[in-house]
Amino acid sequence: MDEVAPIDPSVYDGLAAFRLALRRFLAFSETATAASGVTAQQYQALLVIKTNAGGPIMIRDFAEQMLLQPHGAVQMIDRLAAGGLAARSHSPTDGRSVLVSLTAKGAAVLEHLAAQHVKELLEQEPLLAESLRRLRKIGRGVAPSGRRRRNG
Repeated sequence: MDEVAPIDPSVYDGLAAFRLALRRFLAFSETATAASGVTAQQYQALLVIKTNAGGPIMIRDFAEQMLLQPHGAVQMIDRLAAGGLAARSHSPTDGRSVLVSLTAKGAAVLEHLAAQHVKELLEQEPLLAESLRRLRKIGRGVAPSGRRRRNG
């Protein structure tokens, strides 16, 4: 069995700084979304619906992008529809497929939250960028298994 070189302490520093920046951003996101009357997962769902290249999104594609089982995606869409944030329609090309789109209210909530999230990301950018720079520099010398790469 190959010997594994110990991880340099700077790797831990880089990982800790990156996770701190992510946690700060996620804590901000939880607060911002709650203040807007949605959950962080619902905000993610609104983003998925909005960014679907072909317009309204099919439930199976929504489920895939949200990392949900189909029944979980249907429940999420039910909650979005009940809140007036999303609407269902039948596919004009396949009557069995259900499409989901944002309502005017959903689009307004999303626009408000997106603006807040961009502002926060820009505030967290220095810490995120520095920690990524450190990890990139460190990562060049560490193989995916945690072993030091050999020169040669």
